[in-house]
Amino acid sequence: MEDTVMEEPGLDPLLAEAAGAVDGEGAPPGGPRAQAATMRVNEKYSTLPAEDRSVHIINICAIEDIGYLPSEGTLLNSLSVDPDAKCRYGLYFRDGRRKVDYILVYHHKRPSGSRTLARRVQHGDTPFGARSLKQDHPLPGKGAPLDAGSAEPPMDYHEDDKRFRREEYEGNLLEAGLELERDEDTKIHGVGFVKIHAPWNVLCREAEFLKLKMPTKKMYHINETRGLLKKISSVLQKITEPIQPKVAGHRPQTMKILSYPFSREKQHLFDLSDKDSFFDSKTRSTIVYEILKRTTCTKAKYSMGITSLLANGVYAAAYPLHDGDYEGENVEFNDRKLLYEEWARYGVFYKYQPIDLVRKYFGEKIGLYFAWLGVYTQMLIPASVVGIIVFLYGCATMDENIPSMEMCDQRYNITMCPLCDKTCSYWKMSSACATARASHLFDNPATVFFSVFMALWAATFMEHWKRKQMRLNYRWDLTGFEEEEEAVKDHPRAEYEARVLEKSLKKESKNKEKRRHIPEDSTNKWKQRVKTAMAGVKLTDKVKLTWRDRFPAYLTNMVSIIFMIAVTFAIVLGVIIYRISTAAALAMNSSPSVRSNIRVTVTATAVIINLVVIILLDEVYGCIARWLTKIEVPKTEKSFEERLIFKAFLLKFVNSYTPIFYVAFFKGRFVGRPGDYVYIFRSFRMEECAPGGCLMELCIQLSIIMLGKQLIQNNLFEIGIPKMKKFIRYLRLKRQSPTHHEESVKRRQRYEVDYNLEPFAGLTPEYMEMIIQFGFVTLFVASFPLAPLFALLNNIIEIRLDAKKFVTELRRPVAVRAKDIGIWYNILRGIGKLAVIINAFVISFTSDFIPRLVYLYLYSKDGTMHGFVNHTLSSFNVSDFQDGTAPNDPLDLGYEVRICRYKDYREPPWSENKYDISKDFWAVLAARLAFVIVFQNLVMFMSDFVDWVIPDIPKDISQQIHKEKVLMVELFMREEQDKQQLLDTWRMEKERQKDEAPCNHHNPTACPDSLGSPAPSQAYHGGVL
Repeated sequence: MEDTVMEEPGLDPLLAEAAGAVDGEGAPPGGPRAQAATMRVNEKYSTLPAEDRSVHIINICAIEDIGYLPSEGTLLNSLSVDPDAKCRYGLYFRDGRRKVDYILVYHHKRPSGSRTLARRVQHGDTPFGARSLKQDHPLPGKGAPLDAGSAEPPMDYHEDDKRFRREEYEGNLLEAGLELERDEDTKIHGVGFVKIHAPWNVLCREAEFLKLKMPTKKMYHINETRGLLKKISSVLQKITEPIQPKVAGHRPQTMKILSYPFSREKQHLFDLSDKDSFFDSKTRSTIVYEILKRTTCTKAKYSMGITSLLANGVYAAAYPLHDGDYEGENVEFNDRKLLYEEWARYGVFYKYQPIDLVRKYFGEKIGLYFAWLGVYTQMLIPASVVGIIVFLYGCATMDENIPSMEMCDQRYNITMCPLCDKTCSYWKMSSACATARASHLFDNPATVFFSVFMALWAATFMEHWKRKQMRLNYRWDLTGFEEEEEAVKDHPRAEYEARVLEKSLKKESKNKEKRRHIPEDSTNKWKQRVKTAMAGVKLTDKVKLTWRDRFPAYLTNMVSIIFMIAVTFAIVLGVIIYRISTAAALAMNSSPSVRSNIRVTVTATAVIINLVVIILLDEVYGCIARWLTKIEVPKTEKSFEERLIFKAFLLKFVNSYTPIFYVAFFKGRFVGRPGDYVYIFRSFRMEECAPGGCLMELCIQLSIIMLGKQLIQNNLFEIGIPKMKKFIRYLRLKRQSPTHHEESVKRRQRYEVDYNLEPFAGLTPEYMEMIIQFGFVTLFVASFPLAPLFALLNNIIEIRLDAKKFVTELRRPVAVRAKDIGIWYNILRGIGKLAVIINAFVISFTSDFIPRLVYLYLYSKDGTMHGFVNHTLSSFNVSDFQDGTAPNDPLDLGYEVRICRYKDYREPPWSENKYDISKDFWAVLAARLAFVIVFQNLVMFMSDFVDWVIPDIPKDISQQIHKEKVLMVELFMREEQDKQQLLDTWRMEKERQKDEAPCNHHNPTACPDSLGSPAPSQAYHGGVL
């Protein structure tokens, strides 16, 4: 049962009599005017319209209050129809006609015992907070204790303050035109719900204020493609028929309804044939949310909107309702069910997304996210195909790769210098045969082509998204929408208001201290009293937070971010030390198989450690970024979101890519040479790359981190954590709720079910994981051509996973208008530009592509790659080892070693300048730097050329936008002409009536043609009459 939130006289005289019979109370004080005001409030709070509030219902309630309740079986037999079915289980008010547009949730304390109307009304008094009225004349059952001998419960002033704030706030909502209905008789113990309905006049008023574009009666034809393009389009439609969602309006439309910002003065222009569906549920909830943000209560001396009330615990939650259930038998068809069947199931992974329906249900901002994710996933298909071709090319040419064949050839018998001091011994280059052959899969000439392709792919993707975005803006009537309009209506955050209040109070107290020492006349005292009496927001109007107020927060931010980055670097250094020490420990193992797989073992375990650390630090850095943003106290939600995105992206970027940057650009670069190695902490010798280079290790590092993050963080966490939270919340509510039989039988209302869902936390986590993945796909794609393929497979699951989460796991978010994806687009462009530079350095410095070219064109005797491996190795005389660094077992290979080889370009020991850098090194370095410059500028130019060639706005869309403007001008011109014509007709008729007035008064002498035939006007007038 629901609570009507009324005082006694506002219900019915019979109930007043019943209450008087129980409590000995009569009508409330205040006279007829107070009673009339109370009844006016109750009309809007009432669950039933005035004509339906019959005596029988009130008598039943009164009898229930008195305590004479029929048995459960009698009630069930007398009410054969479920009373909740009329309101569609919480989607409507109890009258079954007014739709619930928004829900406010609050916690309340209620006594245990029978659930009566008196107790419910006790917690839901009139919104204006008439305290004396309630104290002097309590409702039935309120004044009497529960038991005869029980004492009065202690007063909870904190809860009382919250209740008074709610009463004032809800009263202000009523004054704003909203209609409310309260329900505390729920299956969730101690939780009350306030249902909000926006009537037609409020919707029209707010739609005009928000400049919402609504459909008019005017429709026009969309320009269709002709000729060959039309045939191609029709063929594609037939081919893609099976993968199209079965959603109305998903197919290309030939007609479009002209939309215009709503105006109450021009209601005749809009299609108001069905007022119930003119404003859909998304629009209604948006309008109510704007009213909630704008409405304030001032009992706390400063203005508190809904954000402040939520932050201070006055309300526990605020959310719009889902349209209904999405699965089950006899479920009424709704948009949520349609989204679940055609979008949010893994079984429809092969279908296109119904983006228009997503936008209709969740709003433009969430619709743009899923549209962007869909475009990104589609663009990964060609990148994946080319990456597979590059990988297959490496597989096909593996046996033709001369350098790897030379490394695997036992006849060369190249003895390499030890990889570590003392414990490591000399080793044969042929033992690294498998690594060398595998590195060719990713280190081949096709990799350079793939890097250029991916740079152009990134530019094309950005341009394609801009065009898609413009099409959506046109289709969703956002072409005239400006973000500045939203910024003006963006209300201050609760934390900002509290901080401003604190500053204003300090300022006020300082002024009081000054005034104590200055004598004031009576006029100044009166002015000061007036200023002090002014409520709430006026206290904080002229006070703003300056950079001086935020300087401690800015300093904390800078120090914390630098510290977090230093922590990341320290962890990477710790993993490096682990690799070095583990390699030295495994080298002492007596098993030949263990010693032969030292590189693989160390690399794999180190990457797994990096992966675990990255996943843990990602969660930590996300919380730290949010805390750092909170202490900055941004004014608006938009500013808060942008600052949070910047900090979180910076920390997570460094966390995710630092181990990969180390392997790509630092490992093996600062090793030194045999006899003069570089040491960390004077104990750990810097690790070297394999003879085939560090590219293979970079590939292993990138693939494991990328796949691990996608599998564990993006999928398992997204599935497991929400389900775990939901299960914990379910257990907590089950433990708190009383286990009455009637409550277990009763079906839960829609707002109760939605309250148990997870609150919507914004799109930042969803975008962030995709942006990090975009970095994996583009930044180091030269080392891992299969990255786009794995990203594609992940995103196919990710789309349905996110869709299912939004439809089934989360409360319905408030729809937010947006015409683009905001700051994320700039981050994507930045990553695309950075990817060109990084791939240029990976190809030039990490791979052996440039040394091979230099050898082929400068040093090769026969124009082939024969002798390349020997050319890249330098010689070292083992007698030049420093004391204590030579191998403990120099005869491990079975023979004495005099000369060992190491990978570097240095002079041999028999040269005059032994072990100095040779000329070959400078030749290769010059070629590497030249390649970086040429590659970077060439690819940048090609990317900018693609950006210039592809227009941001499709030609047909620009034509349609122009056509809409012309049609709108024509529509208003026609309306003005009709008005003018109507006005002229009215004036002519008025003048005609004036001219005919003397004749109509039987004065023939006044008529010009009285002596002859009747005047034309007389004949016409007589005809009309």
